[in-house]
Amino acid sequence: MNKAKWLPLMLILMMIVLAACKDEEASNDTEEKNQPEPVEEPVEVPEEPEPKNTYPLTGIKTDDPVNNRIVGVMVNNHSAARPQSGLSQADIVYEILAEGAITRFVAFFQSETPEVVGPVRSAREYYADIAQGMDAIYVYHGAATHIEQLIINKGVDLLSGAIYDNDQFLFKREDFRVAPHNSYLIYPNLYEVAEGKGLAVEKEHEPLPFLTEEEVTQVDGEPATKVHLVYREDVEEVTYEYDETKGQYIRFSDGEKTVELESEEPILLDNIFIVETGHEVIDSSHRRAIDLTSGGKGYLIRKGIVEEVEWKNVDGKILPFKDGQPAKLVPGKTWVNIMPTSPGISESVQFNEGQ
Repeated sequence: MNKAKWLPLMLILMMIVLAACKDEEASNDTEEKNQPEPVEEPVEVPEEPEPKNTYPLTGIKTDDPVNNRIVGVMVNNHSAARPQSGLSQADIVYEILAEGAITRFVAFFQSETPEVVGPVRSAREYYADIAQGMDAIYVYHGAATHIEQLIINKGVDLLSGAIYDNDQFLFKREDFRVAPHNSYLIYPNLYEVAEGKGLAVEKEHEPLPFLTEEEVTQVDGEPATKVHLVYREDVEEVTYEYDETKGQYIRFSDGEKTVELESEEPILLDNIFIVETGHEVIDSSHRRAIDLTSGGKGYLIRKGIVEEVEWKNVDGKILPFKDGQPAKLVPGKTWVNIMPTSPGISESVQFNEGQ
């Protein structure tokens, strides 16, 4: 049979095969369309475990150990000592009149380890009382002999910079400032020195009362986006301004922003606790005795809001109370201002002035 005879037959066969293929494809398409859409199984994301520990002075959760002992350092606040070093890493700072109209700080460290803290200044009995109430190692540089003896007699665990002055291991003198504004604590070496002196460097500190995340959103009171405190007009004035974007307060001394010396980063605070109590001048150097036991009026300021509270001394700690119950802090850093009953905080503290 020649090719001419086979050609029509081959064409017919090809057409039959193509038609069959199309029918099969159509059948497959129909079957695929009729198949149910695959259901994606939800992927379970394991929940992050709750950190097991809480820093006692900030209420911040962590998996790190939190049994390093609290350290309270006397920090100079003379105008010649500003800006200071290390204050941004302090968990709590108490600001109190030292002599005349000049305030001084005792800064408590536990959750962070600064490289240096200072300038470090001389001791006062009531600062030591606060440190003892916090079960802290109290660090200072020098003191009047009778004051130092009072502190020693109370059994306060302490390290005096006068003993280690400029040893370049625990304390150093900086040449960009003059004495007594140039002594700095080399903080990372502190526990080694304290342990060598027989002081405990580990403690299980009980956490202060803190709000939960939900409770933080329910803080109630009057607006306090600017807080102005006058220890003595034109001599020692403190201002706090609320930064809504950060949800924290920025501090100013006599109109100058409180910053870190090295980084110039501002000191940011989550709580301001203002306490009114009795002050009595006891010597010609205008040193004071300050009542830290009787309790009295106070303001607790959090998240741009102020609430009137009372303060009480509970086992040596100065704490805020509202209607007989502890007034809890926002987790974070706290600054405590202790002020005289004369003229009293209703006169010496103003809110939102000039806004």
